[in-house]
Amino acid sequence: MVFLNIHGRSVAYRLLGAEANPLVILAHPLGMSQAVWDEVLPALLPHYRVLTWDLPGHGASEAWGEGPITPADLAGQALALADQAGVDRFHFAGTSIGGVVGQQLISQHGERLLSATLTNTGAVIGNAELWNTRAGRVRQEGLAAMSEEIVPRWFAPTCFKAEPALKDGWCIQMGRSDDDSYAKLCEMLGRDDFKGKLSNKEVKVQLLGGSEDMATPPSTLEALAVELDGAPLEIFEGVSHVPSVETPTQFAETLLAILRAA
Repeated sequence: MVFLNIHGRSVAYRLLGAEANPLVILAHPLGMSQAVWDEVLPALLPHYRVLTWDLPGHGASEAWGEGPITPADLAGQALALADQAGVDRFHFAGTSIGGVVGQQLISQHGERLLSATLTNTGAVIGNAELWNTRAGRVRQEGLAAMSEEIVPRWFAPTCFKAEPALKDGWCIQMGRSDDDSYAKLCEMLGRDDFKGKLSNKEVKVQLLGGSEDMATPPSTLEALAVELDGAPLEIFEGVSHVPSVETPTQFAETLLAILRAA
């Protein structure tokens, strides 16, 4: 892991693989870290250079500090990291809030994208009341106290049966995130959406979702597909919100096929 200072904040990232290969940038879900891609990397690295990073206050990245966070801020981090890698155009894949970053890139920086794979996300995710309530609770109670409530929503029950330590591990990871940065990202999700902003962008987009996803159910992905002029959508059966963790082999094979087709 290495670090880049972006607008006065330290951002933790990994840049792996041969410099001659096309670059893929991966953006993780809210409350998690770039570790969600660990089981996917072995399949990607023989063919692609891969860049992952931690969102503000997550993993090893610095907390946000003063002021709100916007989708443009997060997309700006992705672009700054691509510039650091010396790459003008790149493939992008993002899950949940990572998919929101992808929507910002499609909307405003499509010329930088070779393709965009958006998973378990939406042009609108939830509603302002839901996100503002969660932000308030996080500031009052803390992520460590709320993780036992939130983390189980990320995974299908079969995941916990197959890997009992999964929930505890991600609860610990979530509890180490910065409360205020997380709350600001919640407020962003309640405030900013991409309805009416994604049409006619000439970016090759693929959507992926999970049949058991409660946070961004298939209907949310279907609505996003409409915003993206009918972008193709594939739903993983028996999978919830984080396919790169729940079914990494299936996810990696699907992503590789998307990247090759692009």
